[in-house]
Amino acid sequence: MFETSPLGAFGAELTPHSEHWHSAAGADELVREQLYAHDGLLLLRGVHQIAEQPELLVALSRWFGSEVEDYRQTLTAASAVHPTTPEIFIVSNAHPVNRQPPERPDPPWDRNGNFPAQFPQRRGWHTDQSYRRPPPDISLFYAVKPAPRGQGQTLYANGLAAYDALPERLRVAVNDLQGLHVRPGSGRSETAVRAGETPPALGPHEQPQPQPVARIHPVTGRRALYLCEAGQMDWITGPFAGLEPGPDGEGAKLLYELMTHLTDARFTYTHEWEAGDLIIYDNRSLVHAATWFDAAHHERVMWRTTVWGNPGALYAGEARSWVPRR
Repeated sequence: MFETSPLGAFGAELTPHSEHWHSAAGADELVREQLYAHDGLLLLRGVHQIAEQPELLVALSRWFGSEVEDYRQTLTAASAVHPTTPEIFIVSNAHPVNRQPPERPDPPWDRNGNFPAQFPQRRGWHTDQSYRRPPPDISLFYAVKPAPRGQGQTLYANGLAAYDALPERLRVAVNDLQGLHVRPGSGRSETAVRAGETPPALGPHEQPQPQPVARIHPVTGRRALYLCEAGQMDWITGPFAGLEPGPDGEGAKLLYELMTHLTDARFTYTHEWEAGDLIIYDNRSLVHAATWFDAAHHERVMWRTTVWGNPGALYAGEARSWVPRR
């Protein structure tokens, strides 16, 4: 049904034998098997049907979990919700979304003259909605209108392989450690704390959420590094529970060491987008980062879905932390 080829350090590209692969019997099970066999990252190219039939993206998303998020039911701005398919979150610099890309790293190239991926030169590494309990499982990311080649790439890092390669000292440090994650814009990022900003009061459904730094994957049973960097961790009471807090504390030093390790070239993949590309990635074991593109001269339109249903036994029976209580 598919030809399989490696993407790089991890992940695989699936090349279908037929353009009707998504309706073939057993395709869903096969794709799920390939996702977990290749550490949570798959690429399918040329899926142009999705641009004409956005509901197909939702149907494919249901292969990976019992629920696809309806963005009308969250705190998402209405302008970023697809007008006919509310399970699709729109990532675009075009009107009316007007989401601008991150800045270029400074310097723009690494010391070997290559496109930089490693933290802290590359910022913005995160996993989707880690500030929620239970956090989501899988995301599907689709290129409707990508930026020109060489711009607007997406970077992915493999928390499974990175955990396996930890030195014993760090493995002991993280195995029972919890990170404190918080929604971006809460005034608790590293940048906000260093700038001396006064954070706003947070409601009960906006509180920082603890997550295991060495998270056990519910399907494979493997441990993965599960943490973000500056913008999605709580730098006031964290970034780690039980360690000295703040941007110059013991916890911050450990986070920098872990993120530098996690985003080493051994564990990263850089995707150059083409129209019709579909990336499937596992939030339970990967982090990713957006990159700069020339938004003044180019429009970029991407669609994302978020799948829930199997966060692991740790979260069994938990109410959703981000839903306001009445």
